[in-house]
Parts: sequence; C-alpha cells; structure tokens
Amino acid sequence: MDKVKQLLKSSLRARVEVLEQEVQESRQLNMRLAELLDVVTELLVPLAERDEEAARRLLADYRNEVDSTMAGDRVERDDDAS
Repeated sequence: MDKVKQLLKSSLRARVEVLEQEVQESRQLNMRLAELLDVVTELLVPLAERDEEAARRLLADYRNEVDSTMAGDRVERDDDAS
C-alpha cells in the first residue's frame, strides 16, 4: 500500500518509470515461466517412454541453465546497486 501512496504523490514521469520497471519484471517472470513450461513438456516425453536417463540429462541441463542465469542476474543486480 505504501508503494501506491508514493505513486499517487509522485509526478507522472516518475509513476511511468516505476510502471515500466514493473512491466519489465513481469516480462522476465513470464519468460522464465515459459522456459519452465518448455522443460516440463520436454520432460514428459522421456518419462512417458520410461527413458529415465534422458529425463536426468534434461533436468541436469535445465539446472545448469538456471544456475548460470541466476548467477548472471546476481551480477547484474550487484552492478546496478553500485
């Protein structure tokens, strides 16, 4: 609620900037959700075929990708803070 009160008191330009940031965050979350959905879909086929090795490889690849993405996000946030 405090964020809403601040938005109402601030200038239109500041309000638009905040809203643009929130839209960008939403886009990033939607992209991550879509990527996760792709992985789940790809995972269902090997599991349906009882190919556990393929499922393990897919999960390992996904974990590596997420770890590298999250590490990149942490670096970007650290850079933004300075």
